[in-house]
Amino acid sequence: MTTLDKGANLPIAAASVRAVLGWSVGPGIPDVDASALLLGGDGCVRSDADFVFYNQPRHASGAVRHTGKRPGADTIAVDLGAIEPGIERVLLCASADGGSFGQVPGLHLLLLDAASGAELVRFDMAAGTETAYVSGELYRRSGAWKFRAVGQGYAHGLAGLATDYGISVDAEPAPAPVAAPAPVAAPAPAPVPTPPVAAPVTGGAAPVRLTKGEELLPPEVRERLSLRKQQIAVSLSKHGVGSLTARIILVLDASGSMAFHYSRGTVAGVAERMAAVAAQLDDDGQMQAWTFASHPARLPDLVLAELPEWLRLHVRVGELGLFSRRKPPKGLVPGQVDMRAVGVGNEEQKVIAQVRAYVREHPVPDPTLVLFFSDGGVYRNNAIEKELRAAVEEPLFWQFIGLGRADYGVLERFDTLPGRRVDNVGFFAVDDIETLSDPELYDRLLSEFPSWIRAARQAGILR
Repeated sequence: MTTLDKGANLPIAAASVRAVLGWSVGPGIPDVDASALLLGGDGCVRSDADFVFYNQPRHASGAVRHTGKRPGADTIAVDLGAIEPGIERVLLCASADGGSFGQVPGLHLLLLDAASGAELVRFDMAAGTETAYVSGELYRRSGAWKFRAVGQGYAHGLAGLATDYGISVDAEPAPAPVAAPAPVAAPAPAPVPTPPVAAPVTGGAAPVRLTKGEELLPPEVRERLSLRKQQIAVSLSKHGVGSLTARIILVLDASGSMAFHYSRGTVAGVAERMAAVAAQLDDDGQMQAWTFASHPARLPDLVLAELPEWLRLHVRVGELGLFSRRKPPKGLVPGQVDMRAVGVGNEEQKVIAQVRAYVREHPVPDPTLVLFFSDGGVYRNNAIEKELRAAVEEPLFWQFIGLGRADYGVLERFDTLPGRRVDNVGFFAVDDIETLSDPELYDRLLSEFPSWIRAARQAGILR
């Protein structure tokens, strides 16, 4: 093992390493947490998802993981071979809770070969009033990886350290006004000609359902809704279904990589287009909804009459929630989810399990269609497959829609997996869903649901 002084560096030949932050525990000694920042060539994270710590323990690539803590030690595992090409440095960081690092005796970092367990590097550190610390960094040089002993402290804690590298930490949401604001303009309809509002539904399609509260919507939203319900009826007719009633559940990915889709209004537009599915198929005109990232959260039901306000209050990207285990939420209006508790990671299996539990606990005579939107980064493949296989015998169909062409893992492979009585999963991905016309979107969205209904009834899963 090599002992390094501050500023020294060493080549790393191991394919994967474990960085173990160690210290001596005792009464009155602050608690210590290890974390990591994945930095690009500009020295900053690409998004909040490039921060690995106790509330977001795994990077979407799987290359960097917070593997757990024991008294006097906390570990970050780094698979150097799996780090994405755009990442040039992995910063190994630490934070002290309940005091400063000057009160933490025996502070040191051990770098171990993950395969053999051999100790590669030891770096002993000294600190003063700092409450956050960069112990070292793994960095690329001429195609190879090296380790540098850094030993730099931050007096403003982990928040100060993280923001220096581009992380947005616990931004407080602005308090919502008491009076209901003017409805937010929904995204414009897809740029494909749409028939006028009064156009009849042809081809044997079911009549357009008039939904309670629809008359309370702003005129432009009401017109879009009417056109979309007509198209949904036509799409179902194309797939051999006339009149159909179904419970609709919406699931929205709120992970850090989705921030662009939220900021440009794409997710709000998607939610409005899915509200039309519920308005046409669900007999109560309401839609249950979930959001998820590192953790799932049930959103208030989407009531059609409140669509613009629901979009404004509840279609929100996850937040880093750096101090969420110690700091209560602020600035939320009743019913809003604290997005710091949702986080920014990717844990699809958790929200799938919650939706399954809801359907079991709230049975209805009609089938359930789950509309699940994600931009990928799927890595919990085994856990997701286990949930979806278990759901085969349940009266719900999972329609996954990819926003972009990222890594969807088992979601896009599920159609080919054997050993299921019925195919209970559909999947498609689009580069830019805003350019997809309503007719094409609903045709793709509803293409497999009718055939699943027929197969599920034949198998006795549906009545």
